[in-house]
Amino acid sequence: MSFSDSRNNSFPGGKKKEKMKMGLIKAFTILCSWFLLASAERSTYIVHMDKSLMPKAFSSHRYWYSSTLQSVKSVGLTSLGAQNPSPKLVYTYDHAFHGFSAVLSTDELEALKKSTGFLSAYPDGIVMPDTTHTYKFLSLNTATGIWPASEYGKDVIIGIIDSGVWPESPSFKDDGMTEIPARWKGICQPGEEFNSSMCNKKLIGARYFNQGVQEANPGLTIIMNSARDDSGHGTHVAATAAGNYVDGVSFFGYAPGMARGVAPRARLAAYKVLWNEGNLESDVLAGIDQAVADGVDVLSISLSYGRTNVYEDPIAIAAFGATEKGIFVSTSAGNSGPDFGTLIKGIPWAVLVASGTVDRWFAGTLTLGNGLSITGWSLFPARATIRNLTLTYNETLSACNSTELLSEAPQGGIIICNQSDETVDFFFLWRYLSESNVRAAVIISEDTGILRSDTFPFPGVVITPKDAKDVINYASKSADPLASIEFQQTILGTEPRSAPAVSGSSSRGPGRSYPGILKPDIMAPGVLILAAYYPYTNVASIGHNIFLSSDYTLLSGTSMSCPHISGIAALLKATHPDWSPAAIRSAMMTTANPLDNTQKPIKDMGNDYQVATPLDMGAGQVDPNRALDPGLIYDATRQDYVNFVCALNFTREQTQTIVRSSYSCSNSSLDLNYPSFIALYDIEEKRSALNQKFHRTVTNVGDGVATYKVKVKRPKDSTITVSPETLVFQKKYEKRSYSVSIHYRSYSRTVINDGSLTWVDENGKHSVRSPIVVTRRVFNE
Repeated sequence: MSFSDSRNNSFPGGKKKEKMKMGLIKAFTILCSWFLLASAERSTYIVHMDKSLMPKAFSSHRYWYSSTLQSVKSVGLTSLGAQNPSPKLVYTYDHAFHGFSAVLSTDELEALKKSTGFLSAYPDGIVMPDTTHTYKFLSLNTATGIWPASEYGKDVIIGIIDSGVWPESPSFKDDGMTEIPARWKGICQPGEEFNSSMCNKKLIGARYFNQGVQEANPGLTIIMNSARDDSGHGTHVAATAAGNYVDGVSFFGYAPGMARGVAPRARLAAYKVLWNEGNLESDVLAGIDQAVADGVDVLSISLSYGRTNVYEDPIAIAAFGATEKGIFVSTSAGNSGPDFGTLIKGIPWAVLVASGTVDRWFAGTLTLGNGLSITGWSLFPARATIRNLTLTYNETLSACNSTELLSEAPQGGIIICNQSDETVDFFFLWRYLSESNVRAAVIISEDTGILRSDTFPFPGVVITPKDAKDVINYASKSADPLASIEFQQTILGTEPRSAPAVSGSSSRGPGRSYPGILKPDIMAPGVLILAAYYPYTNVASIGHNIFLSSDYTLLSGTSMSCPHISGIAALLKATHPDWSPAAIRSAMMTTANPLDNTQKPIKDMGNDYQVATPLDMGAGQVDPNRALDPGLIYDATRQDYVNFVCALNFTREQTQTIVRSSYSCSNSSLDLNYPSFIALYDIEEKRSALNQKFHRTVTNVGDGVATYKVKVKRPKDSTITVSPETLVFQKKYEKRSYSVSIHYRSYSRTVINDGSLTWVDENGKHSVRSPIVVTRRVFNE
């Protein structure tokens, strides 16, 4: 209804009041427009400053920043006789970095750039707290890159070969999912506590296989005879690969936010092959076989085993069949690290995934009575009240290595336990503390293993020996030492350790089943990954008799890194449906990052944080967005793999076991077109000069004409010759070949020398990197 409605003219003065009202509305509209305009032009920026350039006239950085902001204050719309709001200082920073955040107009920002000490500024981004966190760590975002390009993995089907699925988990709801692809041939197999209606547009299939277990154990009763997961492992893996969006998830307050899989719009099909009653290769092989028949696009296999002969390895054999049908196979490297040659699988046609850390730290903050605060490691699963309690340090008691010893500690206080010399295993430490009258503990340790553990049943915090000096000094010298601990804190960033780092437990190459191809292939997040779980099992404890369950839990291992690669493969498959499994593998490997978030070489947790080698992490940390456009790929066909198997000198029967159908070995070669290089020596050889030659063919998947030049970082004591050194492509999908000769020496011990070969686009758009390793040969032991 307009303000000129006849009712306003039906009484004396109606027209006059109408004019007044219209005038007020006009003025109000102009004023609102001005405020909206001013507001629209103002944003919060994070500003980095060079504190060393702070003028001596300022007593602190805050005064300097405030003065700098005032100096760029601008005048607003003079026609309205009003000024723009002043720049507003939001935060000052002086620890993580030097600078501040402020609300600025674009004009003010431009003026600020001319100020003394200005380094850089960028808009404050929207922060979405999440759980697995790995999507952000892998630089997946909704604005650009592989997520929107692939529509988040839409309609790609990931088969999970594992312990089944918990279908009620919110991670498997089908909100936002479209109709199931018509090509899907699978079923939702009913069974104990599982009916066909439990599948949906997200979880499109579920089957179970336990005949092998039953045959091996006549008369055995399977407790959960269905695809329902009663251990949690398969549920966690599936949710990590392609779980749907779930708000409000955490692990007892740690890592709070939204959970999501790497490919949240991909489909999932669960194949239960692992049982509490036993795990047999026959069931695993049946599950993989059925998944291939059902029409999955990606197979995620987080399983390990002890076989070293490829022709006796059911996963390797089944993976060969899956690969020749265009199915990408991702499998875990194993958790037998950190020793050399602990990786069993050397499957050339599957991707083997190493495990790394992420830039997320679960913390407890220790605050001393003198005001000093120290952030340490904690995963105590509750908001315990530890405030202003007596802090005790006694050199004799600090071993904390027996219940009797701890009985002498003051009751109701906080005790300092010095574990830097590893006097007692953490498992027993928790037990001793839980049986004592101590309220909380400050644990001094350098054991990196605890950073992979989700066991923290006693209120406490783990600090480093470096931080401990101040704590011990305060507890020893203060007349009334007090301390408080805050729990359930999650910290992101480069402190206290850079990330990623190779997990100490991740199995190391070379692969024992075949060391002639560099394994593992790549690294992905695998330490304390939060994802869906079996809700009726113990995932945390308080003391020795309180056990806690959760719908989501933290797990570590290559079982967790494997589904990350499976999800990324789904994203690439959705974007490049014509790419072969080898092309997808190549795209991930040649664009992987060998540097951590401090732009230094990735470190190895299992080797005192020394620089990691490709035998630990493969080509490096996966980078999904770069893999979307790799420039060049190393492709391989079924015949290439057949030629490789033929060259292994197996018997006809053994070869047939792997390749299955008829084959020709006329061009057999161990020189597979692989995006990495490994040269091996035997310790017994005592030769000072060895030479190995490789032949490779790359395919241009960039936009037409391109010229690449080679850049080599040679391993120590080696000479690398590449011919030709320049590759010229006239069109997309054109192929070019080159050769690499590695002239190297042998050693009388285990030595790992590594380098890289990188093809660099002359336009600087693409960098196609392959790791090189020279090391000793491992044998099937």
